[in-house]
Amino acid sequence: MTGRGEHEHGPGYEERLQAFTGRELRALTPAQDPVNQPMIRHWAEAMGDTNPVYTDDAAARATGRDGVVAPASMIQAWTMPGYAAGVAARPGGPSGFDELVALLDEGGYTSVVATDSEFTFLRELAPGDHAAVRETVESVSAEKRTGLGPGRFVTTLKTYTDQHGDTVATQRWRTLRFSPGPGEAPPRALAPRPRPAVNRDNAFFFEGANEHRLLIQRCADCSALRHPPGPCCPECRSMEWDTAEACGRGSVYSFVVNHHPRHPAFESPYLVAVVELAEGTRLITGLTGVAPEDVTIGMPVVLDWLDAGPEPTLPVFRPAPTEAP
Repeated sequence: MTGRGEHEHGPGYEERLQAFTGRELRALTPAQDPVNQPMIRHWAEAMGDTNPVYTDDAAARATGRDGVVAPASMIQAWTMPGYAAGVAARPGGPSGFDELVALLDEGGYTSVVATDSEFTFLRELAPGDHAAVRETVESVSAEKRTGLGPGRFVTTLKTYTDQHGDTVATQRWRTLRFSPGPGEAPPRALAPRPRPAVNRDNAFFFEGANEHRLLIQRCADCSALRHPPGPCCPECRSMEWDTAEACGRGSVYSFVVNHHPRHPAFESPYLVAVVELAEGTRLITGLTGVAPEDVTIGMPVVLDWLDAGPEPTLPVFRPAPTEAP
């Protein structure tokens, strides 16, 4: 649905915006470095991809390749400019991308979120190849009403080539440029909360929560605490365990403020935190009684209980009371 009437623009704005269709945002730009084995290894380790064709020349040749190849999805990483280049002043003045962003900002679309990326891979890159990328605008949508506020979907096409100028991949990249606002009204009544998956490994945790007791799984042999629950101790491999009750104190180890997508069972935005318990284990949980802008890493928190009904009751945390001087 369009947002006509919600977001007014000056004369000629739509024509200036649509004039970007087909325009080059980034001229053909070579990657800073050629494809190389060390970066392939780092990528594979970071992604947990153990395919030997990325690191073992003999294994790659056994598949009919000429040697080691780079993971196809690395194509975007090879051509990223890096932080320093990204913030440096561009020679020759603003690029087409800078001009498009400035025009979107003029229309009030000052925020951005990526929505989807569609790759087509034509051939694999190998060490020694030197990639380059060129980006053009495919389309700029009419204004849409979204849950984040009125916005426009901008679709660009990135074409990746090798040192010979041959296309090796294309990427259709779509972002939503939006005007921060209330968006669509949230549901008036919250839906029932999703029920957690209870199994033989974690049933004790939810049974304890129903009694307002935060139980941590403990190895019966080496006394190591672990969460989330599991059948085997990661320290000594023992299958024997019991539980210890947490004191209910902890601190915020990390957190995220979820604005989108909205879920009908939760008030938006909602705070999700990793709380480090006084006992040393960490728990993913909700934060209550605090505004998102007031949460800080290391903030002391105390245990509370969410009796949403029907069972199970769930542990949440709130800021610890400030001690009087």
